[in-house]
Amino acid sequence: MGHLLGWLLGCVLLGACCDWFGRRAVFVASLVLATGLGASEALAASFPALLALRLLHGGALAGFSLALYVARLELCDPPHRLVFSVAAGLFSVLGTLLLPGLALLTQDWRLLQGLSALVTGLLLLFWGFPSLFPESPRWLLATGQPARARKILWHFAEAGGVDPEDSSEESSLATELDTLGAGSPQPRYHSILELRHSSVAWRNGLILGFSSLICGGIRASFLRSLSPSEPAFYQLYFLGAGLEVVATVFLLLTGDRWGRRPVLLLGTLVMGLASLLLLAGTQYLPEWTMWSLSVLGLLASQAVSALSSLFAAEVLPTVSRGAGLGLVLGAGFLGQAAAPLADLHGRRGFFLHHVVFASFAILALLCALLLPESRGRGLPASLQDADRLCRSPLRGGRLRPDRLPLLPPTPRPQ
Repeated sequence: MGHLLGWLLGCVLLGACCDWFGRRAVFVASLVLATGLGASEALAASFPALLALRLLHGGALAGFSLALYVARLELCDPPHRLVFSVAAGLFSVLGTLLLPGLALLTQDWRLLQGLSALVTGLLLLFWGFPSLFPESPRWLLATGQPARARKILWHFAEAGGVDPEDSSEESSLATELDTLGAGSPQPRYHSILELRHSSVAWRNGLILGFSSLICGGIRASFLRSLSPSEPAFYQLYFLGAGLEVVATVFLLLTGDRWGRRPVLLLGTLVMGLASLLLLAGTQYLPEWTMWSLSVLGLLASQAVSALSSLFAAEVLPTVSRGAGLGLVLGAGFLGQAAAPLADLHGRRGFFLHHVVFASFAILALLCALLLPESRGRGLPASLQDADRLCRSPLRGGRLRPDRLPLLPPTPRPQ
């Protein structure tokens, strides 16, 4: 619970720092903290000290994971956002599958913790090579730092084989970039509290945070139904990792073809129905049916959790995307941190835990009907852009094919 609460605090606090100091700055600072705290855990002299270090270490890991997620999303064009964002979860699953093997080789948790800190420290190479992890030009433009954005975009153009000096068009890329770099306006940073003035963005973030909370909490119910008695240690571990791979592949196949909103509705519906059937038929359904419903519900919860994060990043504005996505991810870790409470006092709280989250899953299905569709649309830069996202059909809106540009339009010479 302490480690999960650390991830929660890291997502909330360092997510806000992403909007104030930049994605790259939070990424590097979090890596430094994670390396130092991870090495300190291996040298912890007492259990209370280990708990405190685990909490802080979880916060540092959350910071660099969140900064990496947001920066990767903002560097992708609409057709490739799903591929690069969701498929990156496969590397996380790969690490999950490799961890038991490392534990078997080291045979000591202190040595394993030290090895983990060493691997994290190797990522500090990004600090010395800014081209490997550049600052997000979207965030720089949205916060009024065009000169820094111009340098990064110029580097992107040269690395992509495009000559910025080519004047084949009426307005060359060099002219566009020079216009961006003109002047030195003061940066304008924004707080997550400004979302209160945007009813659409605030509503969307609240709904997706609620979905993430339910997915994090209801997962324990499905895992408990898979193994009513005490399971072998690695049984559920590998099952969860394998289902996460299946959920990732499912999102890759359907997220762009069907759209974010229909897939989210389908996953939430399956998750809610599986949870209710398990709750009502514990004493009447055969064992193979219970097992199938648990696997299906666990698969749906993992798919909805990953899609909620991507959906939130696509509908929240750039000026507060880090803090907004941090709250959505933090809600998921809050649900996971509540799961161990059901195991206290002989698991007598498990039934109440299952009832609460099963009811919330049905409520989340109704709330998800109010979300817009973000497939194929540009990322909103400001609160006004987020409010202009097409509304849900339930609110009388009409789908519009407009896309928000990465760069602001530049007047062309007459």
